[in-house]
Amino acid sequence: MTFRNDSKAMLARFLAVLAGALAIVACGGSSSTPTPTPTPVANTVTAEVNAGPANNSTNMLFVTVTVCLPGTTTCTDIPNVQVDTMSEGLRVLSTALGTLGSSLPTIQDSSSNVLQECIQFADTTYIWGPVATADVTMAGEKASSVPIQVISNPAAFDVPSSCLTLGNPGPQGNLNTVATLGANGIIGLGNFAQDCGGACTSASSNPPAQYFICPQNVCSVPAVPLNDQLWNPVALFAADNNGVMITMPAIDPGGQATASGSLIFGVGTQTDNALGSATLYATDTGGDIRSSYGGISYPAFFDTGSTGIYFLDYATLGITECTDTYGNPTGFYCPASPVNYTVTNTDGNGNGTTGSATFTIANADTLFSNGNSSFFAFNDLGGDSGSGPSSDSVDFGMPFFFGRTVYIGIEGTTVPNGVSAPNGYFAY
Repeated sequence: MTFRNDSKAMLARFLAVLAGALAIVACGGSSSTPTPTPTPVANTVTAEVNAGPANNSTNMLFVTVTVCLPGTTTCTDIPNVQVDTMSEGLRVLSTALGTLGSSLPTIQDSSSNVLQECIQFADTTYIWGPVATADVTMAGEKASSVPIQVISNPAAFDVPSSCLTLGNPGPQGNLNTVATLGANGIIGLGNFAQDCGGACTSASSNPPAQYFICPQNVCSVPAVPLNDQLWNPVALFAADNNGVMITMPAIDPGGQATASGSLIFGVGTQTDNALGSATLYATDTGGDIRSSYGGISYPAFFDTGSTGIYFLDYATLGITECTDTYGNPTGFYCPASPVNYTVTNTDGNGNGTTGSATFTIANADTLFSNGNSSFFAFNDLGGDSGSGPSSDSVDFGMPFFFGRTVYIGIEGTTVPNGVSAPNGYFAY
């Protein structure tokens, strides 16, 4: 499987604090009255890699998300929602929402045109559908009236050609079914509060083709206030809202059927999510750190939404690339025997933090062989990140998370150890 849900394929996101942004105001008591200690809430959900709802998902990390009609107890539990640490916002198949989906209030402009969103991924597949509001709950945490995307099937409008900037994949490229998406939805828990930020507001002179309004089935790109964009739901929790912690067990090098770990909300906010001895790498404004290999520095990021560790390109590494039956490259690596790699990571905003990361890449054909047909979790699956040095990066995908605890900090929030990380951070 070569699907990559990778927000590097999403359009540019910029950190912005603009008029009209959602403000969270805390009102304290008088100076003579001590502030009460918040009562800890349940902040942990099970996160599991398995075959998924269509029995076709490799290295997808799933959680269950509860979606409710805002302000009510009319809710539905959505299992098998993929966790993606390099995007923001909840996107759910309309089929998974059932009858609740048609009841969710949509976000509309002044002429009652429903806001639509289109996201195209690096493999040219795309997600398209309207934006609605819902209450989103996981464990004891709740984000109220948060914008989410309903992945429609059938869609009310044709996807605009301006969205498909990476190429038109044709009708099979629309990830609007369980079979094509491999999940019931995607929950983006990345470094940013919104999925587009200032680039999509009226402050931008050239907003990207990401949000649309489509009167009479003619779509155009509007300015979208921050409040109406898809939000990282963690950023809207009442507590534990500064990031997430993902901890996964080590697994066998040859792969295994499933792997179960935890998604924990907050970093340094409760006794179960302390940063501890993890090294923290602040990201740049685009959500990247830097990773050096062979004396060259590349952009790098940590992405549970990526099937493999997508590391540079086969020519740069001198590694064998897998081919299909017809000799076409598959994007995965097929070395004769497993190869160990060590890279040097540095933070993305000049703090000077440096550390190493070691991982293994094995033969993908062997991993996917008939003997492993019931395996869906692999810690040594890797492939090309680009077509050459000019587009190379280091995508620490889902295999990197096995046997580790990885933290994702949200922009503009408190960092436990006081390091400057205004754009968010990764830590492991």
